[in-house]
Amino acid sequence: MPYPTAFQDSLSKLEASREFRKEQIIKRLSEEERTLLIEAFHPDYRPEAMKDVSLGVNMGQKVPLEFASVVESYSRIEPEKINLDSPDFNVDILVIGGGGGGSAAALTAHSQGARVLLTTKLRLGDANTLMAEGGICAPVRPDDDPYKHFLDTLGGGHYTNVPEIVKALVLDCPKIANWLIDLGVMFDFEEDGTLKVNHCGGHSRKRLLSCKDLTGLEIMRVLRDEIRNLEIPYLEFSPAVEIILDSEGLCGGAVLYNMETEEYYVVKANAVILASGGIGRLHVQSFPTTNHYGATADGLVIGYRAGAELIHMDSIQYHPTGVVWPEQLLGQLITEVMRGHGTHLVNVDGERFINELECRDTCASALIRECEDRRKGVVTPTGMEGIWMDTPLVEGVEKHFVGIYQRFKKYDIDISKEPILVFPTQHYQNGGLKITPHGETTIPGLFAAGEVSGGVQGKNRLAGNSLLDIFVFGRRSALKAVQLMNQKRSELTLQHVIDYQKKLEALGIDKSKKSPVLLPDYIRDETKAKKN
Repeated sequence: MPYPTAFQDSLSKLEASREFRKEQIIKRLSEEERTLLIEAFHPDYRPEAMKDVSLGVNMGQKVPLEFASVVESYSRIEPEKINLDSPDFNVDILVIGGGGGGSAAALTAHSQGARVLLTTKLRLGDANTLMAEGGICAPVRPDDDPYKHFLDTLGGGHYTNVPEIVKALVLDCPKIANWLIDLGVMFDFEEDGTLKVNHCGGHSRKRLLSCKDLTGLEIMRVLRDEIRNLEIPYLEFSPAVEIILDSEGLCGGAVLYNMETEEYYVVKANAVILASGGIGRLHVQSFPTTNHYGATADGLVIGYRAGAELIHMDSIQYHPTGVVWPEQLLGQLITEVMRGHGTHLVNVDGERFINELECRDTCASALIRECEDRRKGVVTPTGMEGIWMDTPLVEGVEKHFVGIYQRFKKYDIDISKEPILVFPTQHYQNGGLKITPHGETTIPGLFAAGEVSGGVQGKNRLAGNSLLDIFVFGRRSALKAVQLMNQKRSELTLQHVIDYQKKLEALGIDKSKKSPVLLPDYIRDETKAKKN
């Protein structure tokens, strides 16, 4: 076995309890039990990890310390030196972000005759979408429908979701599934030719469409090809660093930064669609993350600086099953579908302690309780703790979860014979820029789709709703944005950036703090940690 000697006693207990656990029934928690567990152990409820925002439209509301730090920072640009009179690009719609949401928005706007420019921080497709394993929700079975999906989503979000936005999500769901299939996405099918659906925590029905455990990779393969085939213009390594407004407060474009040439570009546009993703690489409360390297809250920062309202930014989703060992895979996702296939979560003594199909925040809280309160975690040689996910219970795991299987084989761990050690990992931010059912933010002409937006998921997201979210609101944003194509913009301005920085100065904020940060600086963070 490749696992360290220190794990062997616990592994023996796990194997000895397997037959008993197969017959064991663990009931779902009551709503009261669930609430008590989450409030006692979920990281969102640690008051020392939050602070009140010091300025802006959400001033006084609590957000994670790490997010407050980037919001309470100065611009990367000197606004007075940016020439807005001679834009480098003049388009109808600017799409910021090259993942699933941005790609869907660009394709939809292009289909409506808009002049589109897509810009992305890394390469086209380098986004959380690419890394999505589990799948996308679609109520395709006879015993399922959008109404049940609506209720499950509200319940999973603890009824804090904006109902009108959830309604848009679930009603557009069937057309999104058909759109992806028509484009060429190869979802898994049963032998009888029907779409294969999987079960996940918080859902009352099986409704997750997948492509093995490589769903996001397959979807982005198709979307990237479509963008290139249609010759939609796109810029790589060119993140947006500020939103541009006009003199009447309407969105009029954005300032981009070319990371290769270190030049700034001005893009004039009648509408801007933000699809720039989330904040995983800020590592809230020092948790590892499943997120891609560019997830540093850029869209949230520049949208907020321009005056867009935020919602639910005090709520972070920690996926219950992130890898703990081997440490080279630390924080990487083990899809929830694996729990839907019957794996057990097992502590150091070989005991199950939670129904594996509870919602993510409930399961994550239970894992944290097991390790930190009950001291029943499996301790690694470097002092981290984890819980076993008993993967050998899944028949054909190497076929159903080929990506995860191959990932562990590189470290001589055969997950068809040996379990995986897991612990919660930062996966998603439930909140974001407040939107309408058409993706409109509180700034006219500025839209948001996917993880940069808020209100859809409430305070907790169900599996499969994030891929659905990016396509529903990427497309809805584009369809609404094309209605602004012929609107003229008055004089472009960055006065809002100047005004924001004056407020920072009045608060005594260190002028060396700049945002968006664009990429995580692990070398500096490590140096800082050693000094402390």
